[in-house]
Amino acid sequence: MKPVQLRRWRSRDETSSEAVGRLVSALGIHPLTARVLLGRAIDDEAAARAFFSPRLADLPDPFLLRGMPEAVERLTAALKRDEAIAVHGDYDVDGITATALLVAVLSRLGGRVDYHIPLRLKDGYGLSAAALKQAAGQGSRVVVSVDCGVSALQEAELAASLGLDLIITDHHQPPETLPGATALVNPHQPGCAFPDKYLSGVGVAFMLLVALRRRLRQQGWFASRPEPDLRDWLDLVALGTVADLVPLRGINRAFVRHGLWLMERQPRPGIGALKRVAGVREVTAGAVGFRLAPRLNAAGRLEDAATGVRLLLSEDARQAGELAERLDAWNRERQQIEQQTFDAAVQKLAGLPENYTIVLADDSWHQGVIGIVASRLVERYGRPTLLIALDGDLGKGSGRSIRGFHLYQGLQQCADHLSGFGGHEYAAGFSLSRSAVGELAAAFERTARQLLAADDLRPVLLHDGVVQLDEIDPELVDELERLAPFGMGNPEPVFVAEQVELHRIETVGDGRHLRCLVRQAGTSLPAIAFNMGPQAESLRGFHDILFTPAFNRWNGRVSLQLRLKDLRPASPAA
Repeated sequence: MKPVQLRRWRSRDETSSEAVGRLVSALGIHPLTARVLLGRAIDDEAAARAFFSPRLADLPDPFLLRGMPEAVERLTAALKRDEAIAVHGDYDVDGITATALLVAVLSRLGGRVDYHIPLRLKDGYGLSAAALKQAAGQGSRVVVSVDCGVSALQEAELAASLGLDLIITDHHQPPETLPGATALVNPHQPGCAFPDKYLSGVGVAFMLLVALRRRLRQQGWFASRPEPDLRDWLDLVALGTVADLVPLRGINRAFVRHGLWLMERQPRPGIGALKRVAGVREVTAGAVGFRLAPRLNAAGRLEDAATGVRLLLSEDARQAGELAERLDAWNRERQQIEQQTFDAAVQKLAGLPENYTIVLADDSWHQGVIGIVASRLVERYGRPTLLIALDGDLGKGSGRSIRGFHLYQGLQQCADHLSGFGGHEYAAGFSLSRSAVGELAAAFERTARQLLAADDLRPVLLHDGVVQLDEIDPELVDELERLAPFGMGNPEPVFVAEQVELHRIETVGDGRHLRCLVRQAGTSLPAIAFNMGPQAESLRGFHDILFTPAFNRWNGRVSLQLRLKDLRPASPAA
């Protein structure tokens, strides 16, 4: 199988000059900024103003979430009766932050709270039967799951038999049959009237706390104790939301905007320590996703994700520093294992036919890194990918997908060959027997061929239109930065410039990256192209470039710089 060589460039949306003019006139913004907004389906003044300035005051009523009244009623009773509450999380960043959030705030509300994070290699994904038994044995009466539980049919029955009242909070796609629980809060469940369906697990947990605080306030709970300001915990919400790759629109945008501000200016000891070991000077969604989150994730991938919870709950700077150093070391180990697994997967694919999908299994692969490697293979080959870590007769798998192929629905079509699965449109986890790997691969390939055309396997790079380089200036870039935070659902603005000459081409970063000057009709701008260094020798003549205009901030200096995403030889000028 060969890596993808050429990518398709496609405009996000065809915007009319009239629509652009309306936003320009109403908001006093640059026409290119208006085009970017329209490309994200923001087509009126009110929506645009809300996008520029997302407000926490605009959050929907949390009681619109189905199951919320029952969850709040049970937690209110637990607080009043001084009953022990157990929080059951998950081992990724979303689950870690959601666990820390509930433990911290429920404790601040006067609750007796303990928590459990499953071990990936021992317990697997989801609600743990052993953890439920332990919670019951330690006297807990209520268990609250975060970022998991919507598929836990047997575990919910076990909880009931143990005398535990189970409150499930989750955001994953629900199965046809839902578990029996005291309350189930998930915006995707049938009959849920909550308007924003794309909350992360920590986002659902935060809305639970908003509803619980409101009910307690109504009942006079804070007459004799301080009422917590939930905004103080939005750094945790932002961290989990960015890491889980949910769309940064609507509620999530407000959460992340405020949470990034907290991480930048008022970091709690754990996040401050994490910033130091990761070398993060400016907190952006990108810094969270690529620098902070991987270190928290490393705990769950290789060791014990509860270390991440302890870091986020720590109020002691020294302890936080030690925990952050431990996470950083695990992350370096994770990177080595990941690279070894990626190299082995590429070697396996070298002799395979050009299928529509990739399904690979190996006894030596570490279950904690196969999801990351699957993402890298999707980027390299442009195909839905399933990787499986085999252990004896069993296999644990992780999948990643491409635009146009809903991975969770694809796995539903292959459910006969799986013992369990769950996930989203672009990412999923599953388990199966060793003997079913071949059957799964065949079924997954059939499913993909039914839903995809050959051209769908060529990755699409979306852009916000064709521009002239003389349109790019610091005032425009400053205005575009106001559209941050960027991420899933709100990508960085990307433009195309045609018939551009590349000058002063050089490689930097040990030859990995490319730096140059781009010229078009008398306008010259500096540019950087990450991971394009090997192409330096072949770049001759005129090119079309796909780029993001940005500021390069280095050593106290700020300068305009284009970040090249892709380039191709230009068509002959007419």
